[in-house]
Amino acid sequence: MALYHDGSKILSTLSQQSGSLKSRVFGAKTLKSPPTQLYALLSEATKWSPIIKEVVENSEILEQESKLSPTLALLLVHDFLLAKGGIVARAEHPLKKLVLRHQARLRAEFAKVRVKRGFPSVELLRQCVQKGSYDNKAPHVKHGEEYPLGPPKLSRLSHPRWVRINTLKTSLDEQLETTFSEYQRVDELETIIKASDLGSEPETVLYIDRNVPDLIALPSSVNVSSLPAYSNGSIIIQDKASCFPAYLLDHRASDGRCLDACAAPGNKTTHLVALLGLGESARRARVIYACERDQTRARTLEAMVSQAGAKDRVTMHGGQDFLNLNPTEQPWSTIKALLLDPSCSGSGIIGRDDIPYVAVPQKMEVLMAKTTSKEKRQEGYRPGVRPASESNTFVVYKDVTVQESLEEQRPLTQRSHDDPKLRSRLEALSAFQLKLLLHAFHFPSAQKITYSTCSVYAEENEHVVLKALSSSIARKQGWRILRRGEQVPGLRKWKIRGDIDACRESGLGSTFGNEALETIADACIRSRPGTKEGTQGFFVAGLFRGEDKLGGSSDAATSASEDEEWEGFA
Repeated sequence: MALYHDGSKILSTLSQQSGSLKSRVFGAKTLKSPPTQLYALLSEATKWSPIIKEVVENSEILEQESKLSPTLALLLVHDFLLAKGGIVARAEHPLKKLVLRHQARLRAEFAKVRVKRGFPSVELLRQCVQKGSYDNKAPHVKHGEEYPLGPPKLSRLSHPRWVRINTLKTSLDEQLETTFSEYQRVDELETIIKASDLGSEPETVLYIDRNVPDLIALPSSVNVSSLPAYSNGSIIIQDKASCFPAYLLDHRASDGRCLDACAAPGNKTTHLVALLGLGESARRARVIYACERDQTRARTLEAMVSQAGAKDRVTMHGGQDFLNLNPTEQPWSTIKALLLDPSCSGSGIIGRDDIPYVAVPQKMEVLMAKTTSKEKRQEGYRPGVRPASESNTFVVYKDVTVQESLEEQRPLTQRSHDDPKLRSRLEALSAFQLKLLLHAFHFPSAQKITYSTCSVYAEENEHVVLKALSSSIARKQGWRILRRGEQVPGLRKWKIRGDIDACRESGLGSTFGNEALETIADACIRSRPGTKEGTQGFFVAGLFRGEDKLGGSSDAATSASEDEEWEGFA
């Protein structure tokens, strides 16, 4: 039962913490339950919370059972109704027995909530909840169709679930034969995106990515966090675009030391280790260094590195600010490559859980107390009947309602570029990002750098790269863009490149000239959220110091011809 008490504590203290749900779980010091299992429970329960809230409130279980707190009830009822094995506790445990005393009422209320939302089966509701696309308000009434009360509507292309095979513990072939043995392999990502839409395809299909090795896409409805391979670290949930920086860096054990400068939560760090190679020398190598200045995020980094089986191959520096490193001192003076993924606006992220929304059930007396005297005088008011306006209310763990917080939480891509607050924030972020990149240029042995953000804004992307390349330290040390023709095949093939118009608008056209700007834009890699590529919004550029492999010629023709020949990974 420690699992539910730990989860209840985290949900009850969200307003006092910052960071993603994952960082809060893996960074917690006092947990009595496994972090991976707890994170899986909280991820699912928060998705289902608007449904469970209504079930708990309508069943009035909180009024009858004083030992249940609202958050504890949310987690227990979620597992009772929806988890494959039910509540994780022995049969005689008092809290489990407490919930089971109300099982008939809970199941009945759950059925009512499902039907009210227009879902003929639990499975269809589950698929919709997994995508976060169900309507929490009254359903659209439309009779005579497959959905008697009207199907839930989808507002954009569904985002697939990207899963990286952790080659430190397993292989793609092994996972295809075990975890995904019942899945049908498809040749087009479009099939996965369609399978993510309700009622179109079974969810047991997968796609092997053609750009990044050991990466697969699954329909969004697949609950990856419940798979044993996820629990033991054999597979890792990581967006495709998030895999670009480590892959573009193309660092091998024989290349020497590599630094992940802003490492938490750790997906890119563990990807770097996995890409070192599988030979005996690579397995023994301890060449990856990871810095994270925030102590809480550093604990998350440590937990994720350990979970991935990379603890013996990563030297972690928790609480270490990258900007405070002296590049001339050991071991930093021997660093050969740097992965730089600094804080950014996060404007490209889909479904970010930095500030999770949780609908928490409340007791009848609390809800009734919210009914004003004016409402009591309205026609139809009856004592003891829950106000209809309260039954579907979201509770947000900030001292604001959903309506009041909409502007703060709206993705930055929906805000006008003329928004003074946005422009001010982008100026501050881009100045900080440029400072980090210029500091990376000072590492005397460095030959390669990848700079990346999960932002869609040129101010944080092409503009930072151009300003860095025009700096005196870049010219002095010989830093230049890693051109498209020099990139690893999978990313050389990627068709969405940098924004040439943004490069021209940077104010540095006279410094570089139009031909150089076009080369730099073509060397930069972008991805866009909500498109047929199925990725988050992302940006990455490679910086290089060394021999020009293309002899100073334009790589446009080279990259185009290789695009046509490249067939991806088997």
